[in-house]
Amino acid sequence: MLKVENMNVYYGAIHAIRNVSLEVLQGEIVTLIGANGAGKSTVLQTISGLMRSKTGDIAFMDENIAAVTPHKIVERGLAHVPEGRRIFLRMTVRENLEMGAYTRHGSEVQEALEKVYQLFPRLLERRKQIAGTLSGGEQQMLAMGRALMSRPKLLMLDEPSMGLAPILVEQIFSIIEDMNKNGVTILLVEQNAQIALSIADRGYVLETGSIIMSGTGHELSQSDDIRKAYLGG
Repeated sequence: MLKVENMNVYYGAIHAIRNVSLEVLQGEIVTLIGANGAGKSTVLQTISGLMRSKTGDIAFMDENIAAVTPHKIVERGLAHVPEGRRIFLRMTVRENLEMGAYTRHGSEVQEALEKVYQLFPRLLERRKQIAGTLSGGEQQMLAMGRALMSRPKLLMLDEPSMGLAPILVEQIFSIIEDMNKNGVTILLVEQNAQIALSIADRGYVLETGSIIMSGTGHELSQSDDIRKAYLGG
C-alpha cells in the first residue's frame, strides 16, 4: 500500500532523514519507534506532503505521491493525525469532524459521521461541545475521528498517547486496533515503544534520521538492544 524508498530530508543544512526506506502492506499496523528527535514526525510529514524529500520515491497505492500536494494526498486515501492533535479549538466537535469531510459530499458526510460516532461514542455525547473544552483523551479521539471522516485507506498517527494518563492510552490503542479490524491500515509513530510493538504487525527503529533495525512487533520487543534502549529492560 505504501512504499518509501531512499527518503532524504533536510532542514537547511541539517540532514534530518537519511536514506529511509520502509513499506506498509494493506491491513497492517506498522510502527515507527525511536527517541525524541530521531526524525519520526518528519518521516510522516514528508509522506503526507507537508515536507519534501530531496531524493527517492513515495508510492501510495502504486502511484508516486512525492510531488503531490497534501490535500490531494488526502483525497487519494491517506490521512495524517499530527503530533499535538491540531484540532480547531473554538469549533464544536461536530464542526471539527465536518472539516475532516471536505473530500466527501451529501449523504457521504452523514454516513462518515455515523461511523465515527460508532467508534467514538464519547464524540457523539460531546458533539455540540466546544473542542477546546474537551479533555486530552477526548481531543485525541476527535483528531482521529476527524481524520477518519475522509474515509482513509491508510491512517498515519503521530504520538497518539502523548500527554495521556495510562488508562486513556490503553483506550486509545484499543480504538486503533478496532480501526484496523474495520479495514484501516495504520502507520503509527509512537514513543511508547512497548504498547506500540504490542499491537504492531511490523516495526522500524529510527535513530538520528536512519532506520537501524526492522522486524515483526514481537521480534523487536524481544531484541535485547531494543529492550535496553526503549523498553526499560
